[in-house]
Amino acid sequence: MGLFFTSFLVAFSGAMMPGPLLSATIGESPHRGPWTGPLFIAGHGLLELILIALLLLGLGPLLTSTPAFVAISLVGSAVMLFMAYGMFRSLPKLDLSRETGAAAGSSLLGTGALLSLSNPYWIIWWGTIGLGFLMRARELGPAGVLLFFSGHLLGDLVWYGAVSWSVWRGRSLLNRTRYRALIALCGAVIGCFGLYFLISGLAPLTEGRI
Repeated sequence: MGLFFTSFLVAFSGAMMPGPLLSATIGESPHRGPWTGPLFIAGHGLLELILIALLLLGLGPLLTSTPAFVAISLVGSAVMLFMAYGMFRSLPKLDLSRETGAAAGSSLLGTGALLSLSNPYWIIWWGTIGLGFLMRARELGPAGVLLFFSGHLLGDLVWYGAVSWSVWRGRSLLNRTRYRALIALCGAVIGCFGLYFLISGLAPLTEGRI
């Protein structure tokens, strides 16, 4: 249980840090509702399960290698810049009164997974800090790994659920202009992360480290 609570606290502190997933959660919650964050984290968690399996198979050094970092950074940059472009392009049509369909849930799951996969530093965290926790959890058997992952996922769910609920409850303060300004701000943040990942991915190429 100590491993569970430690994993929860570490995940909770990490989830509070600004990033593309948090920006997308803030931007989508007024329109998609209070389940936006939890659905993002569900997609994020499914991807983490796959990554944990790969780490347990000993692929940590490969996932955190310079070529992998460059590839993930460049692809992630393209994904985030395209997403930011789409958010800016949709601004004239955005309206909080528009209803969403049932397909919204599946798209949020996919977006949560895609934003996680597009972030090279998420994989580096798992290949270093996360791997250390995972090796300690593995000493306790399958139950240890399950407790570790459950605590980690719960930390993300608590924070992103709270963010979604708070933003959704505050939507009454958003008129059409303010809502579009919020989406523009979130699009700009995601675009900045895209540019940052682009520069980070190109750096090893220009410095001859690959």
